[in-house]
Order: sequence, then C-alpha cells, then structure tokens
Amino acid sequence: MSDAGIGPAVAFAGGLLSFLSPCVLPLVPSYLGFLSGMTLDEMGDRRHHAVLHALVFIAGFSLVFIALGAGATALGSSLRFHKLLLARIGGVLIILFGLYTIGILRIGALDRDRRVHLDRKPVGFLGSGLVGMAFAAGWTPCIGPILGGILALAGNSTDLRRGMALLAAYSAGLAVPFLIAAFALDAFRTWFQRFRRWMPWVQRVSGLILIGVGVLLVTGEFTRLAGWLQGLTPNALRKWL
Repeated sequence: MSDAGIGPAVAFAGGLLSFLSPCVLPLVPSYLGFLSGMTLDEMGDRRHHAVLHALVFIAGFSLVFIALGAGATALGSSLRFHKLLLARIGGVLIILFGLYTIGILRIGALDRDRRVHLDRKPVGFLGSGLVGMAFAAGWTPCIGPILGGILALAGNSTDLRRGMALLAAYSAGLAVPFLIAAFALDAFRTWFQRFRRWMPWVQRVSGLILIGVGVLLVTGEFTRLAGWLQGLTPNALRKWL
C-alpha cells in the first residue's frame, strides 16, 4: 500500500464521517424527500425513483468535489519544489481543522454556513444534480474541516489523477450510505433514532483522525506509515492498492 493507497482509504473514511456528522445525517430524509418530490411514505412505494434522484444528487456533489481536488493538486504541483514545506503547512492546517472539529479551537470562517439554500428544486433529474452541486459548494461547520483536510492531502500530491482520486474516494464515502438510506429509508430512520446519541462522538473521532493525519504529514511519517502498511498487506491485494 503506497501513499496512493492509504490516501484514498483516509479520504473514504472522511466521507463516511461527513455523512455521520450533525450537519448531514439528520437531514438525509428531508434531502431525499426534497429531491424526489415525494413524501416519506411515497418513497417506500417508489423506491427506485428515490434511488435514481439520489444517484444524480451524488453525481452533482462528486463533480464539484473532484474538481476541487484537481484544483488543489494543480496548486500543489506548481509548488512542487517546496514539497516538504507544503506538506508541513498542509499538516498544520489539518491539525487546526481537527482541533476545530473537536471543539478546542474556534474558526469564525468555518462557523458560517455557506450552503446554497434553494426554496424550490428545479424540476426533474437535472434539478437533483444542481442541488448536489449546491450541497458540495457549501462549506458547513461539520463537513468543512474534514473536506479541507482531504483537500490539503490532495495539495501535497503532484499527480493530478491521485488528487482527483482522493476526492472521488471522499465522495464515495459520502455517497454509499446516502444510497443505502435511499434504498431502505424506513430501516435508516429506525437506525438513526438509535445512533443519534453517538453523533458527538463521531465529531470527536473525526477530529482525532484529522489531528493524527496532520501530525504524520508534519513529521514526514505519512509515507513511512504507508510503507509499513504495505508490508502487512498480502501480495495478492497489493496490485489493487
């Protein structure tokens, strides 16, 4: 497992944690109803319709996230002669994002919700895609630090494909549970009622992961960790990583 393997794994975990954040998880049923134009009871009878709208919504936010990843990588590539300094700066930023997520540090710019609020969704699947893009354009207090951390990782890569892959992995981590919720909404609502008490711990775990990744970047141990994990990975799996 190289940097190209551990990076997407971290990004995918970041996407999952973003989905479980207080800014996203409680709103999933509302998002699905808004996208499909159906009540929750109607979605149970027309599940395929809700899933199709969810897929288009996912495509919308994935497009924006991957474009952000490409931009961050392009910026990092232009500063490739200062790669060590860039890695340390990125690590410090990720640590700050982690401290913010835990609640130790307050960052005013991240406290403001910059999501695009739409009073009415444009008709059809095109509207779902536009809402997905608007969702990605929002820099909310919950997903902003995690997304910022993944973008900092992308900025430390000089390979455009790797940077885009990081944000594609982040998008996948956010998309998979969203699709599961669209397919099994009733089960999701039951699970959410049980899970909601653990949401503050999700924030703390997210912050600790960000701090850990930041420390690894600052100390230069991120690559060494990847090499150590590669030694633990069976040969049959290495070609897929």
